[in-house]
Amino acid sequence: MITLKQFISGLETIPATTSWYLADISESKGRQDLYKKQSPQRLNSLKEHALIESAVSSNRIEGVEVEQKRIGTVIFGKSLLQDRSEEEVRGYREALNLIHSSGSKLPVTEETCTKLHLLTRGEIWDAGKYKEKDSDIIEKRMDGTSSIRFRTVPAKQTPKSMQQLHTAWEDAVKETQMHRIIALAAYNLDFLCIHPFRDGNGRVSRLLMLLQCYHAGIEVGRYISLERLIEQNKERYYETLKLSSQGWHEGKHNPWHYINFLCFIIKSAYKEFEERMGQLSHPRGEKTEMARKAVMVFTGHFSVSDIQKMCPGVGIDTIRRVLKDLQHDKIIECISRGQSAKWRKTGN
Repeated sequence: MITLKQFISGLETIPATTSWYLADISESKGRQDLYKKQSPQRLNSLKEHALIESAVSSNRIEGVEVEQKRIGTVIFGKSLLQDRSEEEVRGYREALNLIHSSGSKLPVTEETCTKLHLLTRGEIWDAGKYKEKDSDIIEKRMDGTSSIRFRTVPAKQTPKSMQQLHTAWEDAVKETQMHRIIALAAYNLDFLCIHPFRDGNGRVSRLLMLLQCYHAGIEVGRYISLERLIEQNKERYYETLKLSSQGWHEGKHNPWHYINFLCFIIKSAYKEFEERMGQLSHPRGEKTEMARKAVMVFTGHFSVSDIQKMCPGVGIDTIRRVLKDLQHDKIIECISRGQSAKWRKTGN
């Protein structure tokens, strides 16, 4: 059963843990534009590292690796590739380039799914094509034995299921009360349970997650590799996916295990991004400008502590001076005084 349909019909309430994640991500999202204006050179360096880490980690999760000394050549070079693994890593790089260059202009559709699969799978015969035979997810044990961990959607039903998934995604986007992060995580779970391709589903799911983050206004994946964070938490990734897929066909599954995991990944990416950017020194006057821009982001009441959260490294004296100047210019007004004074914009 398509998880997204359950959310759209209002059958699900948001657990407290998920709400906390969403609140933290929302705060970080509000600060991302401030950080993006700090140091273009530093941001370019982060983008390059993220591109390498994403291409390498996402493939390594699936057991596809290239020699360390060849990574730079494979990802950024134009030389001939030596084997199938190098072809897949470079293909993933090309898929990343497509997403980063297109952003939210690239729609989340069946056509995009098959295009991403085609890029990541290269010259293999079924690249960009749905599976022709049933392919269940097999769990291999340490003793060499194996068992079926999850029965995916049969090959004959895959086209219909993918059509239903993308219809549900379109409905979710139109549903203003539905949080976009929950929608993208539920979509991601459904995609992996459908398992539309013979191979390469995990890699395409991570690319789609990055793309849907752009649609949600979350650009941290451009600077911090979401795939590397997933690889670093691979055991938790597989465990939450296993827990949330149980009972999926009957619509009796619990999607929140996996949704919370993806929220954790996005939150971790923002935390790392801010830590890296916070290590930069600020040119004279830049902290004042950061504080001013932070004030203009707020649509309701705000306090000095709210601005501090959005501007790590900006001192309280600087923030108070900015507030005083903006008050003098009648851009903001103080609506309550004291230690937890509240401010708001005047609308001028």
